Amino acid sequence: MTTSTPTTNGSREFVKQSSLYQEFLAEREEILKHKWIESERLGYDIGFERALLDWIRKHRDSWRAARRAQLAGGPGGTPPAPPEAKK
Repeated sequence: MTTSTPTTNGSREFVKQSSLYQEFLAEREEILKHKWIESERLGYDIGFERALLDWIRKHRDSWRAARRAQLAGGPGGTPPAPPEAKK
């Protein structure tokens, strides 16, 4: 029997609102986009692990720099362009 306590729910909300978790979600979304694009290009599903390693090698540094610049600009800034659009 699993019962959620108010402390557990409050902890979950705190984690979901943390900047670290938000960055994780944004990065994960970019990796999933990369997985889709590369899988379409190659004609088969490349899998998450291959997409992750490929994205880290090819796009992570530039994506993070663009993300930092976007976040430094404040709310309402334009999101960074997908790495594939910069080729």
